[in-house]
Amino acid sequence: MAYQATKAALQRLVTDGTVPGVSYALIDGDRVETGELGVAAIVPHTEPLRAGMTYDVASLTKVVGTLTVTLQLLAEGRLTLDAPITQWLPAWPDARVTVRHLLTHTSGITGYIPNRNQLGAADLTRALLGLHVGPTFNRRMVYADVNYIFMGWIIEAILGEPVQVAVQKRVLTPLGMTHSTFTPANPADCVPTAVTVDRGLLRGVVHDPKGYVLQRRCGSAGLFTTVDDLVRFCQAYCQPEASAGVLPADWVQRLVADWTPDGHAGRSLGWALTATQWPTAHRVIWHSGFTGTYLVIDPLTRQAMVFLTNRVHPVAPNLPYLDQRNAVIGTYLAEKSRESSINPSIY
Repeated sequence: MAYQATKAALQRLVTDGTVPGVSYALIDGDRVETGELGVAAIVPHTEPLRAGMTYDVASLTKVVGTLTVTLQLLAEGRLTLDAPITQWLPAWPDARVTVRHLLTHTSGITGYIPNRNQLGAADLTRALLGLHVGPTFNRRMVYADVNYIFMGWIIEAILGEPVQVAVQKRVLTPLGMTHSTFTPANPADCVPTAVTVDRGLLRGVVHDPKGYVLQRRCGSAGLFTTVDDLVRFCQAYCQPEASAGVLPADWVQRLVADWTPDGHAGRSLGWALTATQWPTAHRVIWHSGFTGTYLVIDPLTRQAMVFLTNRVHPVAPNLPYLDQRNAVIGTYLAEKSRESSINPSIY
């Protein structure tokens, strides 16, 4: 595979100092190219970036884990998109909010929780269930972790076990994602994330504050994984029939549609939507994580990109990264169209 422009864009992120390092994979059907650029850490000292290192992938947890279990429950008839979430979360006061609203970030759930990061799990749970629905409800997509925290609690109510336990049993293990976990056994294998005032250098422990408090009951963040395991996930997405017990093919194939209530907010179940032009204009799905990670998947052409970095190392938020990330995605989408037209056998 070539992808010279994409790889050059990745290299610029490192050369310009936007991120310490990048681990990536470019997937064309059964062909996969992986690589590492830069370093794993610069604080407290420079550390080489090794193949196979584990990353805190933050919000990729939503689509790799929580959404996958949700699709299984939808396929099994144990969950329906337009059911009110009060069916499973009776403490939530607003019956207008449905599963669809949570999955597409159109719930409008909003509100301020004082000293949120200092609360214990029980108090944080009560505080989240005490939020309210604001004016964007059912009208506008507003990305918020609370949607997938609630979704994780719904999964727990249905299956009788914390969402992260369910994800391990129903997704990671059956897909053979053997290096993926919510509790890394060896922090030395993990790429360090941020250096925080209250928790110091984070390595092998979740960066997300809500995930840190809620632990196994958090469906919005907490997954640690590797490039190779995410390649497995992306390839399964491109051929869901081969993993039907994990990825219900009919649901996966419909994820390129806009699933928001009015069908015009540009969001699928879980995934963000963007467009590519080859072999005809069609949608692809993608998702990012706050720590500096993203997946782009084109199920139609069986192409995907895995991008893992620790853009919050040593400190967050590193705002210049966001524009450059979007530029890399744009470069990849343009170049993958050229690659697939040069090598039509992947389609």
